[in-house]
Amino acid sequence: MNPAYFKNKVVVITGASSGIGLACSRLFGSYGSKVVMAARSIEKLQAEAASVSPVPENVLCVRTDVSKEEDCINLMAKTIAVFGGIDILINNAGISMRAMFRDLDLGVIKSLMDVNFWGTVYCTKAALPYLLERKGSVVGVISIAGYTALPARTGYSSSKYAIRGFLDTLRIEHLYDGLHVMVFAPGYTSSNVRNAALTADGSPQGNTPLEEGKLMSAEDCARHLAKGLYKRKSAVTLTALGKLVIFFHRLFPNLTDKLTYAYISREPDSPFHK
Repeated sequence: MNPAYFKNKVVVITGASSGIGLACSRLFGSYGSKVVMAARSIEKLQAEAASVSPVPENVLCVRTDVSKEEDCINLMAKTIAVFGGIDILINNAGISMRAMFRDLDLGVIKSLMDVNFWGTVYCTKAALPYLLERKGSVVGVISIAGYTALPARTGYSSSKYAIRGFLDTLRIEHLYDGLHVMVFAPGYTSSNVRNAALTADGSPQGNTPLEEGKLMSAEDCARHLAKGLYKRKSAVTLTALGKLVIFFHRLFPNLTDKLTYAYISREPDSPFHK
């Protein structure tokens, strides 16, 4: 991959204050891109801006709640006002959950759909005219849970499946006008998403059931995403385990259900045993 490919490209990244979003911001900033960082906390964005690019003029921070259409429209409007166009949109903002559906306040699923799915739809709709002008790229960061169900994460899996369906359809609609659409599915990646995951009543669980230090780093994940953009791939799936799960799900769905159940039931404080 040639990092020069990204020089001076305008890259809009949602969920940019931490995790994969922040790692992507830093990576594209190091490539000489003009980076637009979007998240709900403008303070966190501004605190990280200096780590994204040594050229302050190449970084724009925009307070954005992607669950609000007007915020997404404002994000793209400010991007155009400052940088004059959009080359790449990375829909990364997202939240997770961990609870059995039988115990779940349905507001939790609505929150996940509002942020994960509708956030992707709102931002993509607002950016689309500008992406089409430059034959640019739109990316949706989903999950292996967007290909094969993850128990105790009904809202999370549902939202990620929905994003994949939306983007796959968008790709076909624009098959011949230069728009590049990529579905990006990391496996387990070290981030804050599990600490902030919502429980049955909508409160954050506050800790992670996984050993974060043993997971793929957000920086490695960002490099894979950039490589997929450079090659204009339609889909990228990460980690050997993730690819294996999808493969088995297609060929042996019943067996995969049982293996997935066994895997999740071994999590510390598993919702299966409450």
